[in-house]
Amino acid sequence: MQPAQIAELLEPFVVQAQSPRRDAQSLFQDISTYIDILLRWNAKMNLTAIRQPEEIVTRHFGESLFAARHLFPSHVETAAIGCLAERSSVHGADRGFTRGEDQGPKSGQTVADLGSGAGFPGIPIKLWAPQISLTLIESNQKKATFLREIARALTLTDINIQNARAETISDRFGVVTLRAVERFDSILPTAASLLAPGARLALLIGEDQVPATHHTLQEMAWSDPLPIPQSQSRVLLIGQST
Repeated sequence: MQPAQIAELLEPFVVQAQSPRRDAQSLFQDISTYIDILLRWNAKMNLTAIRQPEEIVTRHFGESLFAARHLFPSHVETAAIGCLAERSSVHGADRGFTRGEDQGPKSGQTVADLGSGAGFPGIPIKLWAPQISLTLIESNQKKATFLREIARALTLTDINIQNARAETISDRFGVVTLRAVERFDSILPTAASLLAPGARLALLIGEDQVPATHHTLQEMAWSDPLPIPQSQSRVLLIGQST
């Protein structure tokens, strides 16, 4: 899938915010490579039920990057995330954004993606904010092997794939993400147990799951749910530990 097409599909999710340390062309080229590998592996094992590349971009990458822009926003004007050289040549104009000084997440900030599966949202967040130290927690060995292949192909650094159950992880993290996992209600306390004091838990969930989340993790301070673009019921919910 061409990077220019990916850029256009992702505009509703990231056009208002820019990646802290990625030029747009490299970011979307990495996403293109990721999709090629995902489709190849998906023919052999069930990594995602979504098979169409365009839908993979919007449903998986769009949702993941929507979370990334809210967890790690850029505070200065940078190159427009939706403005690729290829796209400009196709459409005949750019959007007139300029690149400023990077002000992304601090180097070494720790993020854990619980039940990472095919790598969402963890790896897109890492592509958005490469300064973070990312841990992908995935108990399924074949899926963990796929995650290692993606990390190698994209030459990602400061990334750790833990082929283990979350309950066995003793580390604590500054951000923990959770998306599309089984046994959601029972995994919430485990996700919260991975948080360092003052850390954030980012959930990509259905709107109908918000009340149960508040009830289960009453000790956390929750932001208002943020509707995910192009979805009727999906939201980003971010809570902070005490």
